[in-house]
Amino acid sequence: MTRLEARGIRLEIGGKPLCTGLDLALNAGETWAILGANGSGKTTLLHTLSGLRMPSEGRIYLDGSDIRLLQPRAVALRRGVLLQESEPGLAADVMQTVLTGRHPHLTPWGWEGSEDYRMASAALAAMDLEEFAGRALPTLSGGERRRVEIAALIAQDAPICLLDEPTNHLDLHYQIKVLALVAGRSKLPGHLNVMVLHDINLALRFCTHGLLLANGDHRQGRLDAILDAQVLEMIYHCPFREMGTAGDRIFLPA
Repeated sequence: MTRLEARGIRLEIGGKPLCTGLDLALNAGETWAILGANGSGKTTLLHTLSGLRMPSEGRIYLDGSDIRLLQPRAVALRRGVLLQESEPGLAADVMQTVLTGRHPHLTPWGWEGSEDYRMASAALAAMDLEEFAGRALPTLSGGERRRVEIAALIAQDAPICLLDEPTNHLDLHYQIKVLALVAGRSKLPGHLNVMVLHDINLALRFCTHGLLLANGDHRQGRLDAILDAQVLEMIYHCPFREMGTAGDRIFLPA
């Protein structure tokens, strides 16, 4: 069973409520987009769903178990997290950095084996980084480092992936490549994705479901069913125009 569930969640920052009474059920085969204006609580909610932050009220359940009661390694084997921004830390090379995604699979005091290197190499190849394996992380551009972080998430091979603005620092080519790869994972048995995104049209293209955050309220469901120009205006405080092209819907600020 692959399921991530929020029951009665209340989130607040500095006493300000971000959302209240949120019930959410995320299931295998789905790719969710979390959309909202700056400060609406997107990152806070993603951290809460991942178990990195406890809600003010309510509970998060991972595959039917209260995430607070699970061992960290058990959680890491089931869900992976891509943070919005990551500290470079030690001056490791690219391969060493991607191999950190394999740590949940190692025994205590164990070392990476051939399967871990195979998974890491495949993840590097998926991000067009094979030639960067020996490069020191600080020598890379922002976009290249972002692709390394995504490769580490791929190497972790967790069935549930939560990604905070995965397209940060990426040019258009890699934005499409990364989102297509992530969305494609939901077609694998038992896989589920949740992404914080800013680009409404990329969300519509690659995500099946959406959670919209606005002014402490929320709206959820099939993304193509809950998005319209009026809703977007309420969320982003500017008028929108809906257009159609080749059977697709796109939204532009009016």
